[in-house]
Amino acid sequence: MQEKSYAVFIDGQEGTTGLRLAERLSRRQEIKLLAIDPALRKNMQEKVRLAKMADVVFLCLPDGAAKEMAAVLQQEAPDVRLIDASTAHRVDPSFTYGLPELEPNRRMEIQRAKRVSVPGCHATGFLLLVRPLRAAGLLPENAPLCIHSVTGYSGGGKSMIAAYGDENRHEFLNSPRQYALGQTHKHLPEMQVHGKMAFPPLFSPIVADFYSGMAVTLPLHGSMLTTKTKKDEILTLFQKTYANCPLVHVCDSPADGFLPANALSGADGALLSVSGNDERILLTAVYDNLGKGASGAAIQCMNIMLGLPEDKGLLTGPLEF
Repeated sequence: MQEKSYAVFIDGQEGTTGLRLAERLSRRQEIKLLAIDPALRKNMQEKVRLAKMADVVFLCLPDGAAKEMAAVLQQEAPDVRLIDASTAHRVDPSFTYGLPELEPNRRMEIQRAKRVSVPGCHATGFLLLVRPLRAAGLLPENAPLCIHSVTGYSGGGKSMIAAYGDENRHEFLNSPRQYALGQTHKHLPEMQVHGKMAFPPLFSPIVADFYSGMAVTLPLHGSMLTTKTKKDEILTLFQKTYANCPLVHVCDSPADGFLPANALSGADGALLSVSGNDERILLTAVYDNLGKGASGAAIQCMNIMLGLPEDKGLLTGPLEF
């Protein structure tokens, strides 16, 4: 029996997310990528024409352009499956938030959806760590959370990639650099809304001199939890929560005591670990900012929307450090 084929249009294929999407999807025989003439890549009429031919459209655009294209497609091609990788619609109730592991019924919601927003890279790790605690009633909604996230420079797009690749680059790029110092990072709204928190966390993102990968860490003092909970009990909770999730795996902390942020560079899965002790607990999510943090997550959503195995065409990566 011949496998059903699907037409896919990537609007914004020239950026890091779009390029990884095209690379992953080009390997799949059942996917036909609809190419746009580079000279017409900003031509709305041509983009709509291709979108109408597609089963799935990915938006890999700046927020303003993504909002414009989504609005046009709502009128011109309302039946096309739309997956937006920008920040534009992540807290928009007309879009389904595309983190399948968020809650038990989320996969079904994604499968039924016409419009899905792909989570932000930093928000993905935060939510994978927070939501099990919220669902179990262990973490109050007004908990004063503080997280830090170390990420590779590819998350900054073409301009940052060029800056780090410049042989005459500034010496400051040789060291990790904290950014978004004003606590206005664009992922904060989705962290609060989809984390079911009363207010956003104190967030310290850090970009460092490696291409891709990230480690999002949530430190918790035992007194922040609603009931006395041991570190191993949280580990067990995570193991049960993600037992049937093919792209999220719970593992032991690295035996050597070092946790590499680039351990899953090039892969599409995520590793979660619980370390520290019963009084001061460290929860960490490690994954590729271009994989589970962007393109891999977008393809996972596409697979679910089309009724395919959610990890089809994706690289899970190592199951432990």
